[in-house]
Parts: sequence; C-alpha cells; structure tokens
Amino acid sequence: MKLYTRGEVISFSIISAFIVVIFAYAIGFGYVRLPAKNAGVAVETAKTTGVEEPSSGVGWDIQSSPAPAVAPLNTAILPYTEDERENITVYERLNSAVVNITTETVAINWFLEAVPQDGGSGSGSIIDSRGYVLTNNHVIEKANKVFINLADGSQYEGSVIGVDPENDIAVLKFTPPKGIELSVIPFGDSGALKVGQKTLAIGNPFALERTLTVGIVSGLGRPIKTSNQRIIRDMIQTDASINPGNSGGPLLDTHGRMIGVNTMIYSPSGGSVGIGFAIPVNTAKRVVSELIQYGKVRRGWIDVSVVQLFPSLVKYAQLPVSTGLLVSRTKQGGLAERAGIRAGTEPVRYGSSILYLGGDIITKVDGVKIETLADLYSSLEDNKPGDTVPVEILRGSKSIKVNVQLVDREEVLNHQ
Repeated sequence: MKLYTRGEVISFSIISAFIVVIFAYAIGFGYVRLPAKNAGVAVETAKTTGVEEPSSGVGWDIQSSPAPAVAPLNTAILPYTEDERENITVYERLNSAVVNITTETVAINWFLEAVPQDGGSGSGSIIDSRGYVLTNNHVIEKANKVFINLADGSQYEGSVIGVDPENDIAVLKFTPPKGIELSVIPFGDSGALKVGQKTLAIGNPFALERTLTVGIVSGLGRPIKTSNQRIIRDMIQTDASINPGNSGGPLLDTHGRMIGVNTMIYSPSGGSVGIGFAIPVNTAKRVVSELIQYGKVRRGWIDVSVVQLFPSLVKYAQLPVSTGLLVSRTKQGGLAERAGIRAGTEPVRYGSSILYLGGDIITKVDGVKIETLADLYSSLEDNKPGDTVPVEILRGSKSIKVNVQLVDREEVLNHQ
C-alpha cells in the first residue's frame, strides 16, 4: 500500500474538483449528452419525423433543453399559401372544361388535287353541358374539319355553329356520349374588373395541354385592331402568359368565373412578353347568344353611303376637317334621311368611283369619335337593328346632333 504525502492528496483533490466542474459545465451547455429515461422517446420521434440523431453524440439534451418541434409530415394537408390554394382549387375544378381544338385544312398539291393536312390548334371553353364550346374565330378559320379534344383523351368532331370575325369569336358544338357529364366554365362579369385584379389563364400553349398561368389585369379598355382591320374595343390586358395555343381559352377570376377569352399577345418575337389581350366576357356573352340563335350576329347600321376622308379629297373639296366620314348618298325615304342627314349633290369621279360632294360629315356615333370607317364599325358593334343612336354631323362649319334609327347592316352593305 502506497502512502501519499499531504501535498499529493491536496493536489489530487484540486485536480478532481477541476475535472468535475468542467464536466458539469459541458453538460449544462449541451456539449455532452447523457442517457436519460426518455431517450427511447427521442429515438422514436427521430424515426417518425425522419430526423436522425447526430452520430457524433452532439445534440439536444431532452431533459435540460427541449428540441425544436417538428410536425409529422401529413401528405393530405400540405402547407399551401392562400394564394396557392386559390390557384389549385380553380385549376382542379375547371381544367377539364378547357378543350384542345385542332383543325384540318385542305391544300392543293402539284397535281391540283385536294389534299387534307393538319391545320392550326388552340383552346376552347365548354360553356354548356350540351357540348357548346367558345373559342376564337382565328383558331378555326379556313378549317375543313374541327376536332375537339377533352381532358380524358377522347376526341370528337365538332361543327361550327357561328362565327363573328369582328370580335374574333366562334361557337362550336360536339355531341358527348350519353351518361357523360361535362364540366362547364361559368360566365362572370367583365364590367366590374379593376387593374391589379388577379387573373388565371388555362389553355394549351405549344400543344402542352391544360396549362395554368397566373397574372393580373394590367389594363382595361384597350382598343385592338385585328388582322381584318376591325377594332375590338374594351380589350382586357393581362400579364398572365398567353402563348400560341392559348387562343380561345378562358381568362378566369379567383372564383373560377370566365372574365375574358384569351385572344392575342403583343410580341415582336412571337413568345409571351407579359402583354396579352382577352375579349371581355360581356362581349362574348352577347355574341354567343346571337350565334347560337341565328348563326350570325345581327348588327345595326346607318342607311347611308359614306366615304372616308383622305388628304386629296379634303383639299379638293376644301373641307373644314381632315378626318370623318363624308355622306355621299342616303336611301331615299330611309331612316337616316328622315332623321335629317343630308347626302352630297355634286358628283365627282375618283378612279372608277363616283363620289357626291356637299353632304354632311359624320364625326361621332353613339358617343364614339369617328375618324375612319373602322371607327363606324366599332361604334355600332353592339347595336341591333331598330336601335336609335345619337349621331353628330358637321354641315359646313356647323355641328348638328340627330338621332338615327338603325337598319340591318347586312341588308345595307349587300345592296351597295
């Protein structure tokens, strides 16, 4: 048995106390982890949450410092934001009501034979459970056959019920099999839209079926000139991506109501640059009812023959204005003549045409300023035969207002 001196005992005691203090300090700050009664619970929790215990032994002491709470993963309730839930809900409820439209056209080969070939493609919205589909006129223009492809992969040949090139709208119809209930996109109201309002567009861009894009209403009341030189008024501008193939698809609000028909983009490159345009749904509703009922849109017209002013005519006739529509002729005893509009009396030849000078100049119709013939079409786009509209005319240097009852435009233009 070895005997220790008094000094050695004191030294060993001090060293032992120092080791105990260091060990206690390490435990208090979590550097050393000791087994505890609840260690099994901690291991089980780690297995449940997928969080493994550190292999180095460094971690939280379950007794002295509780670990951060980790909720078990629940695949049924994911942490979506309110905005994401709106997007998901609208898409899941309505994407099956958006169809992919493909067309077949006829071409002439080198042997002057008619040969069928693939045409264009676009989108459309099922607006009635009987199989009515709303789309753009340019999607099915010049098509020999139209095919409507549903979300379940089935394809049906559709018939064209009616078209309205002025608003670039067409209504198609297909016959779904008995027992199949079609999803339908409800109409909303485009009259109450605000810039900044959220929009959702569903379509088939580049043949990628039922694609959702999201944006806002970027502008309202945009007048856009179409390829046939007609002006569509009150177009909705949106930054929701609208690419080739989206044409004819629905522009929706957060409640899943259609507020517009996606029609075109402004893009020098042909791809979406955040400026897309949609036909207001209020225009579509009015046109659709006419197309389904009559197969065409009946529009009112002023029963006069007009000439759009041009510089040489203004100079020759010494007219007081440089824009507007000169009334060359009126129908004898017609509604315009009875309203007080006067025709020209001095015949002059312009090319192969005979114009009559000295008549009134139409400057405004139904509150719309008239500078070109396209403006006249635009101003009367939503008027029917029998409606009465205010017309402002310039007679000499005097401005006059008259009220004119409209006739059927088709009847007037077919007889001019």
